[in-house]
Amino acid sequence: MSKKLWGGRFKKKIDKDFEEFSKSVQYDYKLAEYDIYHSIIHVSTLAASKILTPQEAQKLISVLSGILKEIRAGKFKYDPACEDIHSDIQNRVEKKVGELALKLHSLRSRNDQIVFDEKWYCLDQGIDIGKIVTALGIAVVEKAAKSGKDFFIGYTHTQRAQIISFSDYLYAWAEIFLKDCKRLNDFCEGLELVIGAGALTGTALKKEAYQKAAEQFLRADKIKKSWSVLNNALFTISDRDFIVEFLSILSLIQMHLSRMAEDFILYSTKEFDFFDLPEEFCTGSSLMPHKKNPDFLELVRGLTGKIYGNLMAILTTMKGLPLTYNRDMQLDKEPLFSSVETVKEELKIMAKFVKGIKLKKENIKEALKDEQLYATEIAEFLVTKKKVAFKEAHDVVGKLIRYSEDKKKKIEDMDDLVLKTFHPVLKAGDLKKIMTPKYAIDSKKSVSRALPKLKKK
Repeated sequence: MSKKLWGGRFKKKIDKDFEEFSKSVQYDYKLAEYDIYHSIIHVSTLAASKILTPQEAQKLISVLSGILKEIRAGKFKYDPACEDIHSDIQNRVEKKVGELALKLHSLRSRNDQIVFDEKWYCLDQGIDIGKIVTALGIAVVEKAAKSGKDFFIGYTHTQRAQIISFSDYLYAWAEIFLKDCKRLNDFCEGLELVIGAGALTGTALKKEAYQKAAEQFLRADKIKKSWSVLNNALFTISDRDFIVEFLSILSLIQMHLSRMAEDFILYSTKEFDFFDLPEEFCTGSSLMPHKKNPDFLELVRGLTGKIYGNLMAILTTMKGLPLTYNRDMQLDKEPLFSSVETVKEELKIMAKFVKGIKLKKENIKEALKDEQLYATEIAEFLVTKKKVAFKEAHDVVGKLIRYSEDKKKKIEDMDDLVLKTFHPVLKAGDLKKIMTPKYAIDSKKSVSRALPKLKKK
């Protein structure tokens, strides 16, 4: 049985089934790096407070730094017999330095360690995901730049609405991911790293000692993050709002990925047939030889339930907890890790997926012959060039479209005599100029069509 960081007041051994049930090392080992950070800072604080001699502190930091190297090299393997990662690291240190390790946990609590670890994990993952989102945004922008003057169709209510450029369609996604990057950046900027909260009321060590030790560690490890002063230990220990906020941002990113996936699925169906999806991200059918299924996109869409569920799991866990720490809060880690890992993988693959999409230009060209796509442009022409009131122009064009449908006659084939029955200013020559994809796009003056500014991080 692994040594524990508690137990002096207990006479009976812990029930084996309960011990297994309550363990968290099998998932909180992912916080090992950040727990080492906490221990190094804490050791420096103990040394500054004369609880450890300089020699003792140096010996402990040397061992902790060795474990940190193992973690960063991917050689660290957690001990499944341990209760949690804090106990695991404590036991490893004790094997190296003996009884000196018993001083490592002086005046600190796992309550303080875990909130410290989780905040730093969220910080690192927020920065990392920001880079991956940026990479996806850049892939989208590069795809748009290569599309040149390709035309596309914009939809509202899943019905054909107006003609757009394919680049504008892609830039819309780039803008979405740009907003996601800003949310992640704001989250990381606002995340307050603190230490010294103890179990819930702080410790006997001076805050200045913690502050100095933390800042020294940041400088030594070349970490660009300011340290926050601990104001209220009860708040710090009980706070998991930052996880809720982080998972909320990841849920938004997931929603955007799911919407993008749905668009791509829709436009690749035979009913639309505008996209040819990259084969390397599709699968076939075990029965139907002709199938090319958009499985990656469907999995992205399906995993949205998991990401939303992780957010709801944390919200539900936290909604009834009294201050400060409760063991329920141990259950915040798996949803956090799950969402981070899932979203990261999706983003990486989606960046490659976007590059492989091909427009079926002939099919789009055929769809652009739909004269109803130019209805808004005709109405705008009547308003801006012929000074017709918009309500009147709207009615005129609506009747013209209905007449075209009823008579099964194209507007472009109508002569001036027929057109004037709808309005005296309507002329066939004007309509032929208006009813082109280029005119439809060029007539829009209110947008800059500036390239979204997504820079590699």
